[in-house]
Amino acid sequence: MASFQPDRPPDPAGPLGRSSGRVKAARKLARRASRAELGLFLAEGEKALSEALLPDARGGVGVVEVFATPAAGDRLGALRSAAEAAGVRWWVADEAAVASLSGAVSPQGVVAVCRVLDVALADVVATTGTLVVCADVRDPGNAGTVIRTADAAGATGVVLAGSSVDPYNDKTVRATVGSLWHLPLALAPDPASAVAQVRASGRLVLAADGGGETDLFDAEDAGLLDRPVAWLLGNEAWGLPEELAALADHRVAIPVLGRAESLNLATAAAVCLYASARRA
Repeated sequence: MASFQPDRPPDPAGPLGRSSGRVKAARKLARRASRAELGLFLAEGEKALSEALLPDARGGVGVVEVFATPAAGDRLGALRSAAEAAGVRWWVADEAAVASLSGAVSPQGVVAVCRVLDVALADVVATTGTLVVCADVRDPGNAGTVIRTADAAGATGVVLAGSSVDPYNDKTVRATVGSLWHLPLALAPDPASAVAQVRASGRLVLAADGGGETDLFDAEDAGLLDRPVAWLLGNEAWGLPEELAALADHRVAIPVLGRAESLNLATAAAVCLYASARRA
């Protein structure tokens, strides 16, 4: 893996500007290719920083360095102390520099360079609770909200399979609101293989499918949610491919009781996950 180095010698004392070596190096992480090469991503805001500073399974922290405006540094004194105690460099940078690292319309004044979090699919499958497998989910906000919802509903892992969005996209990271650091996440290039591994763990694979042969209420009454399950979710626009849905044990439709055409992906995930949580 390539090292994370500035483009020029260390910057002089004082707030860093947009053209500083450190800021320019961090700004490269806005590109997916750079994130993949370096194993790093940008996380903005107090909540993300506080979660990333918590000790991980290896006893370390997931933050490499922090860029913050003087005002944010004053406001986040406790986090700055925690970062420095963990050996994380806290760079004071001007507003333009920090804004250049932010993908938000209203930058929060602090951006952390963090280590990627995904683990092997086998590690996610080895957990004992409900899983979510997303196949070809393309919208960053949806992916982030599914991760956040899975965390809230007590699921024990999330799999982003196929050509799903990069979970380290700035919009996805923001949409998780810190949950990215709370439960294991795996990236699986082959959705069919991922489903096969999940089924081999003894879980019942339930495909959320508007054309399913059973609806969610009937699935609950039939006891399908009384054992560990994995919810299989498809693309926002076209759902699950027939060949992938066929690998599930059951296709489950969420009843639409009013005149709405359907539910969006993140809402459907919430309904399914909380139905499982009620029976856990």
